[in-house]
Amino acid sequence: MTQRHQISRHQTRALAGLALAASAALALTACSSAGGAGGDGATGAASGAGATTASSAQPRIAATYDGGVLVLDATTLETVADIELAGFNRVNPAGDGRHVLVSTEEGFQVLDTGAWTADGTSAESVHYTAEPELTDLVFEAPTPGHVVRHGDKTILFSDGTGDTTVFDTADLLDVSSTGELPATETISSPEAHHGVSIELEDGTLLTTIGDSESRVGVRALDASGEETARSEECPSVHGEGTTADEVAVFGCSDGVLLYDDGAFTKIAAADEYGRTGNAYVTDSSPVMLGDYNSDPDSEGYELTQLTMVDTAAASSQVLDLPDGVAYTWKGVGRTADDDALVLGTDGALHVLDVAAGSFGASYPVIEAWEGPAEWQDSHPSLSVVGDTAYVTDPASGSIHAVDVATGEVTATGDLGVAANEIAVVTG
Repeated sequence: MTQRHQISRHQTRALAGLALAASAALALTACSSAGGAGGDGATGAASGAGATTASSAQPRIAATYDGGVLVLDATTLETVADIELAGFNRVNPAGDGRHVLVSTEEGFQVLDTGAWTADGTSAESVHYTAEPELTDLVFEAPTPGHVVRHGDKTILFSDGTGDTTVFDTADLLDVSSTGELPATETISSPEAHHGVSIELEDGTLLTTIGDSESRVGVRALDASGEETARSEECPSVHGEGTTADEVAVFGCSDGVLLYDDGAFTKIAAADEYGRTGNAYVTDSSPVMLGDYNSDPDSEGYELTQLTMVDTAAASSQVLDLPDGVAYTWKGVGRTADDDALVLGTDGALHVLDVAAGSFGASYPVIEAWEGPAEWQDSHPSLSVVGDTAYVTDPASGSIHAVDVATGEVTATGDLGVAANEIAVVTG
């Protein structure tokens, strides 16, 4: 039986402090060159450093580049802060509408974007923004990997240990007043591996099975850590999501693995080798979209097909992109109406009607581009939030906001750097 154990706020804070003490040199390099951030840990309150009132919630974007992280106003795309940070760093929204988790050498470091929704102590809703700050709070995780947000939980996976860390997403909003990380639960894996976990609404934890050499499947654990089901029919398991009715999906090198109502179901790929490594899902649609590669000997990271999985019917089909168009794993986003956008190498956003299983309109946004030589290399990426699609263009050092309904570019930001990954928080 796998033990699921709680770590108190005090213990978690202590772990974070140990991680930072071991890397003081790196911590000293993190600073803001756009006005700086208040170091008193209270930037989100009305009395916090640099806090100002606003008429509504202010969405913001964190964008990594070689040497730091930019924080942008998501409406104007103007740079709010430029935070120096060495190394290859990845970013994921924490899920609370304000914070971003930055994958650094120590673990998942908390970036306060300064977006804030409302002061709950006021008789009327009052909104605030504040100066962004890369805090000294870190969820310890050697080789930090996937961040999953589902329900009211945020789930972190450490590739270096195989540990899964779970916390209540809303509790992260308290860090500005407490100066401490929220209470967490930690679940260990038998062996460290590049993996991922999801916690479902009933407390079931779905977590990958693997070691340093390979990954083979997924197991289900109940709230006490007892294993209730497993499948080892998902070689090279990678990519996860939940669709309508909380059906969980995982990508495999020969298809897709589903978990529903306590049991696993394997959906074989259309080809002997048909790898899905990333799942693009919504909570309201039973259809999962996944990237698809049917050539085990392919080089580079450009793809020309998608897999479309109907989780209700347990069936799948392969879709071809328009002729001459390719994409990468960073170029697919689901829309609020459960359709999808694909950022093609022709520089256009291609609209996929998921119900019909066919592509329709195309909206030119940036110049044509080629896929990266290595997956870590900067190349155009797409993030869809509400009615807006955000498209980065590393070649020109810019970012664009596009109206999903019309394809109109509504704003352009000059970053002055080649953005790599972006994370949008909605305030």
